Amino acid sequence: MKFTLGTKVSMTQVFDSEGVAYPATVLSAGPLTVTALRTIAKDGYTAVQVGFGEQKESRVNKAQKKHGLFRHFAEFRVADDVLATFKVGDKVDISVFKEGDFVTASSISKGKGFQGAVKRYHFKGGSRTHGQKHSEREVGSINGGGRVGSGRVAKGKRMPGRMGGDMVTVKNLKILQVRPESNELVLHGSLPGPKGVLVSIQG
Repeated sequence: MKFTLGTKVSMTQVFDSEGVAYPATVLSAGPLTVTALRTIAKDGYTAVQVGFGEQKESRVNKAQKKHGLFRHFAEFRVADDVLATFKVGDKVDISVFKEGDFVTASSISKGKGFQGAVKRYHFKGGSRTHGQKHSEREVGSINGGGRVGSGRVAKGKRMPGRMGGDMVTVKNLKILQVRPESNELVLHGSLPGPKGVLVSIQG
């Protein structure tokens, strides 16, 4: 299993040998340091814990300092035989990936604050006919779909509320370029989140 952590740098376009342009996202990825190993006997599952990025000592709590002054910590589930190939202190860089690999990326999307149902759920809104004047972006009835005359709003009803700031996973992203000298990965397509967001990559 291949994995790494990175931060979103920018978007660009990459040309192939035939001159076709592909939209691409540039990530500053790795190197990672193995900080702990999770085993079935001790933790009930197998995983590799890694640290990424640098952090001031004053901003790292006491429990984390024994692992190092890292900005981010993450765990990746691995099989027993893969876990045996790691030991605490090992470095993991992007050389494990190669051009043409397909990976899964997860990051937190941009927060958009409190939004109405038209923007949040793509509601059509109401018409301006039949005596309605200002109903273009209204939700409409909120008791439909529940028991008629129940006088309550069903759980999960799509209504205005906080939008964005969610963990979003994008599958089958193709690696267009691997740049070991600058620790950069170039992925085909876009990724959720602003510049600088932490991105988890698994292949």
